[in-house]
Amino acid sequence: MDIIKKIQTELFAFKDEKYKEFNSKLIPNIFSDKIIGVRIPKIRALAKQYKNNEQIDDFLSALPHKFLEENLLHVFIVNEIKDYHDCLEKIKSFLPFIDNWAVCDALRPNCFTKNTDILQPIINEMLHSNHPYIIRFAISVLMLNYLDDNFNISQLENVASIRSTDYYVNMMRAWYFATALAKQYDSTISILKNKQLDKWTHNKTIQKASESFRINEPTKTYLKTLRLT
Repeated sequence: MDIIKKIQTELFAFKDEKYKEFNSKLIPNIFSDKIIGVRIPKIRALAKQYKNNEQIDDFLSALPHKFLEENLLHVFIVNEIKDYHDCLEKIKSFLPFIDNWAVCDALRPNCFTKNTDILQPIINEMLHSNHPYIIRFAISVLMLNYLDDNFNISQLENVASIRSTDYYVNMMRAWYFATALAKQYDSTISILKNKQLDKWTHNKTIQKASESFRINEPTKTYLKTLRLT
């Protein structure tokens, strides 16, 4: 049995019909026949089992995958690749096939945290992609890796300048700016005061910031005065 069939067989062994129904509602843009219904801990366990398999590159290169869970398994394996260049190449090959927020947001490569300097221009390029989930991934990388020691105000400006009609792009933009308000308030508040965002993302940023435990109540009260009507 080849590795792809073997992985599919193992995934189906963990099928949970109720969890499939739950995921179908949570990820409405994926047809239900593309969802097996496997819980994340099971997929993570399979990723640990297969990440050093001598045939794993055959699975990683067999794109597009058929099932949501295969995509999640792919992501969890790639996240653990230690060599930055190898990891980046595999990510670039995979990104065009991402078609939902769950797979996109699960892609959090560990090696990126130690390579932020050389990664930055690549992320900037991804922000200008025509593919919504490549843009969403790039914003998530900025949110996870560039709002602390690696922060630069130009990153805020780059995300603010994005104009998209895609819900999942703009939701990530709002999540990014809400997180930036918690970590880099003085630089971020001007984005809202100067009305640099589209109305939906602007107001969603304020909503998400108001729900954050990392932002104090007086600040939340002030942010609500900045809502656009």
